[in-house]
Amino acid sequence: MRDNRFITEKICVVIPTYNNDKTLVSVINDVLEYTDQIIVVNDGSTDGTMDALAFFTDIQVIHFEKNQGKGAALRMAFKQAFDKGFQYAISIDSDGQHYAKDLVHFLNKLPESRNSIIIGSRNMMQENVPGTSSFGNKFSNFWFQLETGIKVPDTQSGFRLYPLEALHKLWLFTWRYEFEIEVLVKAAWNQVNVLCIPIDVYYPPKEERITHFRKGPDFTRISFLNAYLVVLAFLFYKPRNFVLNFSENLKAFWYNHFLATHESNYIKAASVGLGVCMGIFPVWGFQMLIAVFIALYFKLNKVIVLVVSNISFGPLSIFWAFAGLFLGKKIIGGTLTFEEFKWVLTLEELQKSFLQFFVGGAVLAILLGLLSFLLTYCILQLARKENK
Repeated sequence: MRDNRFITEKICVVIPTYNNDKTLVSVINDVLEYTDQIIVVNDGSTDGTMDALAFFTDIQVIHFEKNQGKGAALRMAFKQAFDKGFQYAISIDSDGQHYAKDLVHFLNKLPESRNSIIIGSRNMMQENVPGTSSFGNKFSNFWFQLETGIKVPDTQSGFRLYPLEALHKLWLFTWRYEFEIEVLVKAAWNQVNVLCIPIDVYYPPKEERITHFRKGPDFTRISFLNAYLVVLAFLFYKPRNFVLNFSENLKAFWYNHFLATHESNYIKAASVGLGVCMGIFPVWGFQMLIAVFIALYFKLNKVIVLVVSNISFGPLSIFWAFAGLFLGKKIIGGTLTFEEFKWVLTLEELQKSFLQFFVGGAVLAILLGLLSFLLTYCILQLARKENK
């Protein structure tokens, strides 16, 4: 009995095939027990595949005149599926390795994992698993984790569910076996989840096994692809995602500690003001310790105080020191220009101008603390009113 979820969820099954006429018919028939929304891509087969497919009139068949590679076949099927309005595609190999009964596992997982590539994870410890397949899978898993930070047990399984709209937005350039690596990595970079579900798998005895994977050329292309992806990951995607995650964390911090908690706007604004003041106040090395004691005494929000006091983190500490010294010389006396910046912040200069440095830094810290308090209070008055 066919599963109606293929229709309601707009899911098709994609079967790329190349010279697998001995198993292709049984694979299609097994899938037909669950759905007739099938797209088969004949990737330039030279055996009896064309004749075998002639018997199936209720499925879509795409023929390539010449072999272009598994990636090309999948890309063509995904484009056709997307153009026809399908939202998801489940790819299954045509060599009989996968069982159509496991399609149900993908359907069951989909409602909780819509923006996800779901991989059917094989048991690589079972009988008849080729040593090269086991090694290749571990090799691929290692590079995928390095490139994305995501750990999954099986990055080489061809039994997968793809969200077509997410794939449609990706720029992909590979055409053969390496496509299944590229699409996983680039999807993960673009905030698509990658997860696994267990499936059964059949590995025939060695003498019956058919593979079109060419160890030399295909492994070389995969190695070059991984080298390219690693460079791209560390030069662009990891820094970009760090910024994106920082932005998300900042939003969560704003909601959890400013909008959602029970403390008054006055307490929150005072916590920000104290954090700014102590972050700049010229008692370097003791700012956070003093800030915590003050926050405890006045029952302020300690988390806000500590986070905001990092306003003097790293290179910013030099800026605040220079600004404090500049202001101190304006208050007490003495001259200081920005052209003198290279030598004025030396330890010797600070010792000579300690009074100006301390007074200026203290005044600057108090003024900016008060300003931060007022701005935060006004913002919270508006934001929390809208959030109610």
